[in-house]
Amino acid sequence: MSPKTSDDAGARRSIDVRAKHREFLFPAVTHYYAESTVLVEGKGLRVKDLDGREYLDFFGGILTVSVGHCNDEVNAAVKAQIDRLGHVSTLYPTIPIVELAEKLASISPGQLHKCYFTASGTEADETAVMMAQLFTGRQEIIALRHGYSGRSMLAQSLTAQAPWRAVATQVAAVKHALAPYCYRCPLGLEYPSCEIKCAQDIEELIRTTTTGRPAAFLAEPIQGVGGFVTPPKEYFRVALEIVRRYGGVFICDEVQTGFGRTGTWWGCEQYGVEPDIMTMAKGIANGLPLSATICTPAIADSLTKMTISTFGGNPVSCAGANATIAYIESHDLRRNAAEQGARLHEGLKRIQAKYPRTIGDVRGMGLMAGVELVEDETKRDRTPNAKKTAQLFEETKKRGLLIGKGGLYGNALRISPPLTVGADEVDEALAKLDESFAAIGA
Repeated sequence: MSPKTSDDAGARRSIDVRAKHREFLFPAVTHYYAESTVLVEGKGLRVKDLDGREYLDFFGGILTVSVGHCNDEVNAAVKAQIDRLGHVSTLYPTIPIVELAEKLASISPGQLHKCYFTASGTEADETAVMMAQLFTGRQEIIALRHGYSGRSMLAQSLTAQAPWRAVATQVAAVKHALAPYCYRCPLGLEYPSCEIKCAQDIEELIRTTTTGRPAAFLAEPIQGVGGFVTPPKEYFRVALEIVRRYGGVFICDEVQTGFGRTGTWWGCEQYGVEPDIMTMAKGIANGLPLSATICTPAIADSLTKMTISTFGGNPVSCAGANATIAYIESHDLRRNAAEQGARLHEGLKRIQAKYPRTIGDVRGMGLMAGVELVEDETKRDRTPNAKKTAQLFEETKKRGLLIGKGGLYGNALRISPPLTVGADEVDEALAKLDESFAAIGA
C-alpha cells in the first residue's frame, strides 16, 4: 500500500495529528491505546498508519468494513455514482434507493417489506421506536440491560450502560429487562438449568413497571457494545411470546449483527424469530454513512405525518450498499463467516485453555467473537480485569493486530474481522493474540 491521502500524509507526523485532534475535537472522542494510532490507508484486511506500520484489522471500523477496506467492486460503484448524481434528498426517488429497498425486502425475514433510510444506527433505532409507538398507540419500550442503541437522548435512554449515558434527563417510557448474560447471570443461575428465567422475568417487568401495555421490545441478537453478550438459543422465543401476548412488537437491532456477520443475513435468524421492525447500519455499505429501518407494511403505513431524511438514502451511499450486498452474495461471505468464525472460536478456546486464569469466557457467533478477561477464573473470581485488557491491547498493537473492546466493565475483547477473512489471517490473528496474552503474564 502507498499513501493516497489528499494532504500528502507522508509529510505529516502522527504526533502532530494527535495534537490537532486534542485541540479541535471534543475530548470525549476517545481513542484506543496509550498513544493513539493515526491510520491513513487500508486494503482488504490490512491498514497502515502514518508512521508506516501495517496492522491486521480484526475490528473493521466497529464491524462496519464488511467486505474489506477499499473493496474494488464497492469503490467502483461509489465512484460511478458520485460522477452521475451525488445528492438530492428523499424528496426525489432515485434508482439506487429503490434498488436497495427492494433488495433489503427480499433478504429480510418474515413480513418486513418497507424501508426508511437514515444515516446512522442511532437514527434507525429512533425511527423504529417511533413506528412502534405509532402502530400500537402505546408509549413504553422494553430494552435490555447492557444494551447499546446510540447517542441521542432517546438512544441513551435505551442504552443500559452508565458510561455511555451522558444526559441526566432520560426518556421515562423506557424500561430495562434483565440481560441474557449467562457468564454474569443477574439471577445467579446456570444455563440450561436456569430455564431462561431472565426472559421469563419480562412478564414481571411488564406487570410491575409498565402500564401493562408495552409498545415494543427492542434488543440486539448479540449485544455489541455490551461485549458481544450472546443469549441462549431459546431466549428470544421465550421473551417474544411474553411481549407479544401483552400486545408489544419486536424491534430487532441488527446494526452490528446484520449482513452476514453471524453466518446468516441477520442475527435473529440464528434464534428462529421474526421481527416486526428491524434496524441496520454499520456493515450495510462497507463504511459509508447509511442506516435503514424496515417494517411490515401495516407498521410502515401507520406513519401518516410528513417526514424527510436529508441524507438518508443518499444515492452514493445506496450505490455502495447495493455493491456491498452483491459482493456478500457473489462471494458467499455468509458461509465464509460461519466457517472462519468456527475456526476463530476454536482457536480462542485453545488460547483460553492456555490462560485459564485470565480468560473467563469466550462467546459469540460467526465473525463476532467476544473474550472476557477476569482476575482469576480458576478461583471463581470473575472480577472484571480492565487493567489487563488495556495491557493486552498494547501488546496486540505492538504485534500489528487491531481488535476492539467493550462491555460495561471495559474487560471484553471484541474480535470481528471483515467477512472476507481467510484461514491464514485467522491463524495469524490467533498467533498474535496468543503471544500477547503470554506477554502480559496471563
